[in-house]
Amino acid sequence: MEIIQIVGLGIIGAILAVVIHQTKGEFALLSSIVVSLIILLLIIGKIAVIIDVMENLATKANIDLIYFRTILKVIAISYITEFGYKICEDTGQHNIAMKIQLAGRVFIMILGIPIMLAILESVMQLLP
Repeated sequence: MEIIQIVGLGIIGAILAVVIHQTKGEFALLSSIVVSLIILLLIIGKIAVIIDVMENLATKANIDLIYFRTILKVIAISYITEFGYKICEDTGQHNIAMKIQLAGRVFIMILGIPIMLAILESVMQLLP
């Protein structure tokens, strides 16, 4: 199972970061970021499979792919934002972390505009 490898890599990375922090503290954070990126690269293929399956289901259900892709983009922005936020928090850069979080929220709001407009147009058509 790949999850065992990923969790093992994470545990080894965490232990390595603690050991490195005791001798060369400036490299501890770097090792944590490298391990995090390796784990992220290991799961990207799995994410692609999930997206393909969900896209096929959306097509079979006659759901407009524009809305489906927008939802996927929102989810991706959320995960990427959280990843960057946590790394900045781990480095003690709370102000930068907060700006990353704000940027993620703004990008999600921008992606939501077409959906909000479509809903508004539908409501306006129902009114006399």
